[in-house]
Amino acid sequence: MPSAPPSITPSDLYPSLTYDDAPAAMAWLCRAFGFSQRFVVPGEGDRVEHSELSLGSSVVMVSSPKAEFRSFSPRKLGGVSQVLSLFVDDPDTHSAVALAAGAEVVRPLQTEEYGARGYMVRDPEGHLWYFGNYRPGAYWGPQ
Repeated sequence: MPSAPPSITPSDLYPSLTYDDAPAAMAWLCRAFGFSQRFVVPGEGDRVEHSELSLGSSVVMVSSPKAEFRSFSPRKLGGVSQVLSLFVDDPDTHSAVALAAGAEVVRPLQTEEYGARGYMVRDPEGHLWYFGNYRPGAYWGPQ
């Protein structure tokens, strides 16, 4: 199978996140977590209809609320039903930058019993993020 062109991410999973203030959220995600803004489709006013941010091979899409899809910010909903987990080479340095940018600690930086190191934070609108040096598959058995 041919490899993807360099301009296309190898990620096969790219969650979409809703923020009340999508432009501010995108700026904060870039500053606090190290994402790079790659593509933005603006809407009327300060709306973001679609955007793509990358961190390594990971991609998240950020947009403003869309009532027709019942997509709202966790701030409006009062909770979340998922945590986004991303690989970073150096969780200690990554957490220091995130905390300096105002990320709320949910689970402090720690080394897990299986050897991985990571931490969990809440962003300004309530999305939960786990960053660590674990990659899924280390403990999978044969299929």
